[in-house]
Amino acid sequence: MPHQVLSEMAASISELKANPMKVVASGNGMPIVVLNRNEPAFYCVPADAYEALVEMIDDLELVEIVKKRQKERSIKVSLNDL
Repeated sequence: MPHQVLSEMAASISELKANPMKVVASGNGMPIVVLNRNEPAFYCVPADAYEALVEMIDDLELVEIVKKRQKERSIKVSLNDL
């Protein structure tokens, strides 16, 4: 089953167990998805990367709203009517 991964870096659970600080450092401050049997298990998010991850999730939600609204009929409106 395909999974959406919200990170550019990934590490296995074994790598995390062996050297957690090395895994965190390899993300250069960005979130790292931790994989268990090649499936996302959880995200390791350094404190300074938390806001970036939240923004990425917000953007994905906005994309879904835009896709839904593209199918709606448009209505012409004058700026003076607003």
